[in-house]
Amino acid sequence: MSELTLPVDIASVWGADLEPRFCPRCDWRYLAQPGAAATRCPHCARAELQPLAAPETLAFATAEPELVAASTLSAEALAQCIQEFAASIPFAPQDLDPATLRGRLQRCYLPLWLVDADAQAVWQAEVGFDYEAASHREHFDDNRGAWDTERIIETRIRWEPRVGRLQRAYHNVAAPALEADAALRQGLGVHDLRGAQPYAPALVERALVRLPDRSTADAWPDSVPAVQRVAAQECQQAASAQHIRDFHWTPEFSGHNWTLLLQPVYATYYLDDERQPQALLLHGQMGQVMGARRASPQRAQRMTLILVAIAAVLLILSLVCGGVGVLFPPLLIAAGLGVLLAVAVGVGALAPIIIVWRFNRQQAGE
Repeated sequence: MSELTLPVDIASVWGADLEPRFCPRCDWRYLAQPGAAATRCPHCARAELQPLAAPETLAFATAEPELVAASTLSAEALAQCIQEFAASIPFAPQDLDPATLRGRLQRCYLPLWLVDADAQAVWQAEVGFDYEAASHREHFDDNRGAWDTERIIETRIRWEPRVGRLQRAYHNVAAPALEADAALRQGLGVHDLRGAQPYAPALVERALVRLPDRSTADAWPDSVPAVQRVAAQECQQAASAQHIRDFHWTPEFSGHNWTLLLQPVYATYYLDDERQPQALLLHGQMGQVMGARRASPQRAQRMTLILVAIAAVLLILSLVCGGVGVLFPPLLIAAGLGVLLAVAVGVGALAPIIIVWRFNRQQAGE
């Protein structure tokens, strides 16, 4: 399906009453149900999504959905992933509370292009056939004081050239639909598409669907290597071979048909010390979390002040014990130990600030 021939009626394609929305901060664009409450952008969490009716967005808004990857993450596993993320940050901001994050969860889908295409090509390759070869190895047996011969069976490959003509139709070859696809895959991981189910309007109820920002023309070159891998496997099977190498072909493609596959994710956010939202995305199958990890200098400073106060109290009590120790010498020992403890607590009071500083610096460098 070409962008130039897409219908303009979103409801007729998606089977649901949806409208385009966009984030004025990062310009990510979505489909959402009309009348839904204002929603923060899942990508940046810095602005609320606004209705969008610009004609240039309608082509991608009416790209036909075909499949939806299964959302296999249970509610218990999702809660556990959020809990582990919060626990991974030392002196986490006050707002980074698992219950708060769960309360802000928004179900979303990220798009992936699927293309059907007919291919005609002449191909050539070397195909390999396994065969067994027997060899012998001599070794000296110390117990018998004689040489033994060991027969060894090895599996080897016989390579033969092949040339042929291919005419095939390839269906649902995936290609990135987002410019940020590589970053999302690195941060979240790859979705398992094997259990994808046919699209149904009920699957996108109360969910945000991210619209593609890559045209099919841009995405097509990314799908060609996947088609070539499948073609090489088919040629290997046609030759009844166990291996193939140096596969080359000169394909001509026709009959392109583009649809969408939707990949489930969850979005939430937390507020840092400056009350700035930090967006988080969670993989809808594995639960892996993608987003900024920010420790709280404010919490670290409060802990430092508490430890300094404890050290000051210990020092004062130690000095009092020292004064009384003039009259009662055994207290001098307790006073000395108290001074040492006060110094240790005072030095340790710097630890929270150092931990937070090093953690945030490390995260900024990643």
